[in-house]
Amino acid sequence: SVSLLFPTLQAKFKPFTDPPLISLSGEAPEYKLVPLRGFSLISGIHSPEVVDQIQNFEIQDSDVFVITYPKSGTIWLQQILSLIEVKGDVTATINQLNSERVPWIELLDSRKQFVSAPSPRICVSHLPYKFMPVGLKQKKGKVIYVARNPKDVLVSYYHFHKYANMLETPKDFDTFFEKGKEGNVFGNCWFEHVKSWFSHKDEMNFLYITYEDMIKDLRSVVERITSFLARNLTSQQLNDVIEHSTFKNMKNNPQANYQQIPVILLNHQLGSFLRKGTVGDWKNYFTVAQNERFDRVYQQKMKDVPLSFIWDMNDLITP
Repeated sequence: SVSLLFPTLQAKFKPFTDPPLISLSGEAPEYKLVPLRGFSLISGIHSPEVVDQIQNFEIQDSDVFVITYPKSGTIWLQQILSLIEVKGDVTATINQLNSERVPWIELLDSRKQFVSAPSPRICVSHLPYKFMPVGLKQKKGKVIYVARNPKDVLVSYYHFHKYANMLETPKDFDTFFEKGKEGNVFGNCWFEHVKSWFSHKDEMNFLYITYEDMIKDLRSVVERITSFLARNLTSQQLNDVIEHSTFKNMKNNPQANYQQIPVILLNHQLGSFLRKGTVGDWKNYFTVAQNERFDRVYQQKMKDVPLSFIWDMNDLITP
């Protein structure tokens, strides 16, 4: 039974699923959104007390934080950064999941893992700026912010909700469209997430990249990341990082595709963490009316953000 497998599962997936995946009764917990200072966490996955401790973490200059809104290329960056650290040698990553190499800082027990991790400490997070270590604003460590067109985010998040057991299963896309647009999901409002980081970017060692740029020219983005992190790779090592970071190769890589995450969290029969890896899929889901409504909200919410930081919603022009 699942309850008998729990100790093994918990040990194997501890860096990603440190919360109690199964209650003492042997049943899966009932996950729900829990508010913390205007942001929604997931009970059993996150703890308000743990998240509130993050701002006090002592930061080292070598620390790297990858920040994304959900479904914006987090796994992709975990793969790229893992490979950069081993100079493109994919065989050096076969004994450890990328979620272990580049763990989530907001999960339960994250403080212990963060403090004990060897340098360079590289982690990912969906949290807004206000929860992050204050050392970042003193230009300690480095932040890589990855943004994705919010329309594609909404569609990808809709599919993720359908097979992620820790999230509410949507009735249909129209229903989820309303929830996602208003930010009534984990991660809250996409617009506020982007703006919370953008408004503080000059306080940090900050690199901004987009999912769309990665699709368009992965080599250029990987080169920008290696330069930002001051990592020296040969041409062949750079080629190896890029080759093993393509969507096709990641989808077939058990260390990168999240297929080993236990079914108590993800029902792999209903979906895949790496679904399409494309740009513009929103056009297959948005009605004309939804698209017009979303554009109006976008223009209103992002009016104070320079155009060099955002997209043209009609033709997906990236900075």
